[in-house]
Amino acid sequence: MLDQQYPMEHAFLGPQKVIGRFGDFDPAAIAAADPEEFAALCSTTPAIHRFPGSMAARLQEVARIVVEEYDGDASRIWTEAADGKDLAKRLQALPGFGAQKAKIFVALVAKRARRPARRVGEGRR
Repeated sequence: MLDQQYPMEHAFLGPQKVIGRFGDFDPAAIAAADPEEFAALCSTTPAIHRFPGSMAARLQEVARIVVEEYDGDASRIWTEAADGKDLAKRLQALPGFGAQKAKIFVALVAKRARRPARRVGEGRR
């Protein structure tokens, strides 16, 4: 749900908005949802994106790919990638992921993999 013209803090709230309205963020449920009804819930104010109709369609298409190619487990996109190049290729096969967005995502995954997550309140390491 990232878009260069859409504030990052709003983009990251998109999945939570979908859960609140749809009741789930399960790829199989999203892929199977009626496209018109799903677009309508994505368009409800505040919308999930500045272009809610096209984002709803894109989200359903990504969900279909996750169901068909990754057995409904989106984490397999990165956990089963052989390396950064393979991950970028997998990401760019998804609707809405161009080279730049894939590169950013690969960097985030690599950074996350290099150090364990901190708990809230823990100091920097």
